[in-house]
Amino acid sequence: MGKRLGVGIIGGGFVGRFHIRSWLGVRHADILGVCSRTEKSAGEAAALARELGVGDATACTSVTELVEDPRIDAVWICVPNHVRLEVMQEVHAAGKGKLVGVACEKPLGRTVPEARRMLELAEDMEVLHGYLENQLFMPPVVRGKEILWRRGAAAAGRPYLARSAEEHGGPHEPWFWRGKEQGGGVLNDMMCHSLEAARFMLQEPGTPRSSLVPKTVSCDIASLKWTRDEYIERLKRDMGVDYAVAPSEDFARATVTYETEDGKPVITEATTSWSYVGPGLRLTVEVMGPEYSMQGNSLNNHLNLFFSREVSGAEGEDLIEKQFAEQGLVPVVTDEEAEYGYTGENRHFVDCFRNGITPSETFEDGLEVTKLLMACYMSAERGERLSWEPEGLEDFVPAVARETWKPSDALEGR
Repeated sequence: MGKRLGVGIIGGGFVGRFHIRSWLGVRHADILGVCSRTEKSAGEAAALARELGVGDATACTSVTELVEDPRIDAVWICVPNHVRLEVMQEVHAAGKGKLVGVACEKPLGRTVPEARRMLELAEDMEVLHGYLENQLFMPPVVRGKEILWRRGAAAAGRPYLARSAEEHGGPHEPWFWRGKEQGGGVLNDMMCHSLEAARFMLQEPGTPRSSLVPKTVSCDIASLKWTRDEYIERLKRDMGVDYAVAPSEDFARATVTYETEDGKPVITEATTSWSYVGPGLRLTVEVMGPEYSMQGNSLNNHLNLFFSREVSGAEGEDLIEKQFAEQGLVPVVTDEEAEYGYTGENRHFVDCFRNGITPSETFEDGLEVTKLLMACYMSAERGERLSWEPEGLEDFVPAVARETWKPSDALEGR
């Protein structure tokens, strides 16, 4: 077994702190440093790590300072999309020949060239690299896939249809809403999860990613809620973002057809939205095979609370991520970090980095996901089903990211 891993978190915001909290279930590694865009954010995140007892973390003012700390063996990149490549370049400059691993949050890049450059930098560093796709490590996905293939597929044949969805009422930070910074709208933000989770369920255990070959991609995007007048005003007030001028899509659905090694078609369907009104974040996965099926829903859990109209309290997210109500019947996700897969993925990447093993999801997988995302945008803009791999993917930038997309385009097939 390898030595205990010293980990640095780059990005002390919402996602970075999700990873820190998940470390309560991670062994053989300590969070020893955090750097963020502001000293305040870095200090608060480092203090959280120390408070939870998951590492004697210090707050750093720069990526270079964090990487050059002799205690740091690997870093987790958890920064906003538009600075991800810049951060990786700094990690490369300071960490080549020193670090053993680099893990990066989704999506790997806003475009195919960005994602490809992330991979090139990691390969030049000669480090292990991991694409942080938490939903592949969600307990229902891990356990459901294991049972489905061991029992259902073994007896009746491989599964042929997988559906995955992620839905909530909208992101936390202004940069998510800005197409140019984020790289798109809800499709780029969340369909990376749904596309990969659905594909993962149809990939036979023990086989390479190449055992499923994309053949066609079809996608639609729309703005269903956030370009209505009252919500445009709310975004201006709360986020400083003007969707009357530069809107992003708040709904996306995609269908990808794959070919199996024996020439059979299998299909994934993915849906994502920022226009879902419900208790909070909802993650669903469904798989169908010849004589079996499975369903998972993150809101179907073992704890629900009811508060009458006589109970009032401050708004917050103490019951569930993206919580939208403090009254009524509200589901409670008792361990969000584990339920959403952060604990499992971080255990996996720590074990791989410590022991010199290639993770199950690498930057190569992140690049493939980015290609699928760009193909989805291309399909939506052209209003047609595309054969894989569509020409022009390398240079493609979505209209949403160029801030030229209009909600009316959805009515005209683009």
